[in-house]
Amino acid sequence: MANDNIILRFNKVFFEFGHTKPILNEVDFSLRRGMKVALMGQNGAGKSTIFNLITGVKTPDEGMISMEDGMSIAIGKQVIPVDKMDGTVKEFFESCFSKKVYDIDPRIEKILEVVHLVIAPERIVRTLSGGQQARLLLASALIQEPDLLLLDEPTNNLDKEGLLHLTQFLVEYKKTCIVISHDADFLNAFTSGVLYLDVFTYKVEQYAGNYLNVVAEITARIERERRKNMRLEKEIQHRKEQAGFFGQKGGHMRDVARKMREKIETLEEDRVDMREEDKMIRRFVIPPQEHLSGKIITITSVPIMEKGKLAKKKIALTLKPKNHLLVTGPNGIGKTTVLHNIAMGTASGVEIEKGIRVGYYQQDFSTLDPERTAYHSLEVAIGNEGREETIRSVAAGFLLGPAVLKSLVGNLSEGQKGLLVFAGLVLQRPGLLILDEPTNHINFRHLPVIAEALNKYDGAMILVSHIPEFVKQIRIDETLDLEALIKK
Repeated sequence: MANDNIILRFNKVFFEFGHTKPILNEVDFSLRRGMKVALMGQNGAGKSTIFNLITGVKTPDEGMISMEDGMSIAIGKQVIPVDKMDGTVKEFFESCFSKKVYDIDPRIEKILEVVHLVIAPERIVRTLSGGQQARLLLASALIQEPDLLLLDEPTNNLDKEGLLHLTQFLVEYKKTCIVISHDADFLNAFTSGVLYLDVFTYKVEQYAGNYLNVVAEITARIERERRKNMRLEKEIQHRKEQAGFFGQKGGHMRDVARKMREKIETLEEDRVDMREEDKMIRRFVIPPQEHLSGKIITITSVPIMEKGKLAKKKIALTLKPKNHLLVTGPNGIGKTTVLHNIAMGTASGVEIEKGIRVGYYQQDFSTLDPERTAYHSLEVAIGNEGREETIRSVAAGFLLGPAVLKSLVGNLSEGQKGLLVFAGLVLQRPGLLILDEPTNHINFRHLPVIAEALNKYDGAMILVSHIPEFVKQIRIDETLDLEALIKK
């Protein structure tokens, strides 16, 4: 690669899944050393595919990806490999390097602070909570200080302190970075450009400048496209009516009608496809189970991680219809375990009233079957009595069109899986709603709509979320602070 400070270049790159799902079409962009950019695009557009092409996990069908010789790349992976689970945290960090690192201990200490993770290097990886493992994966990419750092939703599972530390790290980072994130303020703090993957053209548009200004520029362009389409639609409709009128007259009036139809075709070609990225999900309601009354769930004890060991703590909690419970506590204390055990019916000290349907938003989406289609997931949610038009109508409200519904769940983006779960909850009509970090992977534009739906939910609800701004928009009747139970 020429010495012009360009360390990565996509040149006419084409990539598709099978022969039916194009992702990239003649994509061109380049990154210079030291650039920090946000990678934007609709959920499912192919942002993670671009990362996989850069790291070599996937190869382009056509075109070329050029990189600077000897360039090091690190990516914040989503899952810890099974063969690393029984090793120590220190061994996990050591495995990130091809050569022995002699100053590994201070580097581990520094990087754990960056992600606000307080654990001993001798701790076995398997004993960490889901949130702690997610932070460890992020730290394992950061500690390498690569020439090109790829981060996919790095703010998930970070509390306010962790977000501040990570932001400062990236502000001071001297090398190149591409970040996928839905946190606008986070991106605006350190990025200087945007790669925008258009879901209709399958091309990447490159913008320079402040993140919020770029988003405003894209939004203004979309608004201009929308207004142009409205004007064209009006003119097309008017000309269709005229063509129909003249077409019935006979004689040379038929020639006038023919010319009008040709003009209509030209106008229709001028229409611009609206960008799905800026479509909001429709406002929705999660209907509660019918005939709810009295107690829905009673909790008399919860398990908590205390000094590395599981301890049972007695409580007295009863949730009735319209009762919303927020569960709080630091990473690793056991919030996810509490919610999972309740949802799966394996929690001792918990009694769910007979016949209550439980709706569960699990943060790792393991309640979804990756080998089934998205449509099948919604069929399961609605039950045997479900009607196809109902399923498709609800799915469309969450931007899950026919092509997505035909796709296997395993081929969907994380954001699409999140919206699929919410569509399933609408169809399921649960009496008890359990939500573990429901904002993870969801486009920030959709969050106010989701918060409004949860705020109005009339069944019993148990919520865990690390986003205070999101929680503020939801009515909370009771809070279960797991950390406070330890101090009792």
